[in-house]
Amino acid sequence: KDSRKTTTTTTTKTTTTTMASTIAKIVGRPTWQQTMLRIKDPSKSIPFYTDQMGMTIIDTLDFPQWKFKLWFLTTLPTGQKYTLTPGTKEAHDYMWSIEGTALELTYNYGSEEDDSQKYHP
Repeated sequence: KDSRKTTTTTTTKTTTTTMASTIAKIVGRPTWQQTMLRIKDPSKSIPFYTDQMGMTIIDTLDFPQWKFKLWFLTTLPTGQKYTLTPGTKEAHDYMWSIEGTALELTYNYGSEEDDSQKYHP
């Protein structure tokens, strides 16, 4: 067995992991850490994810000019309190720097009134 090959592979994996961890901590730098679901009615969906699933809203982005709003939720580590206000620069920075994943809920204005919309309530 060639020990040089094993050493190189291990070193490359360690370096890549270290670089990824460092990059993820750069405030404001987007990472691939979200899954998006389109919701029909935020008054039903938001309480489901926060009250039933125990998730926390960590940020929001509203785009009235395009008639949609985004909520970003995550499960915080046990004992951690979230004290930032969603929609603020501090919340944006936190959301883009978390090491976990976020659930992005996308709401198109008026979809709760549209019977033709059949995605998640």
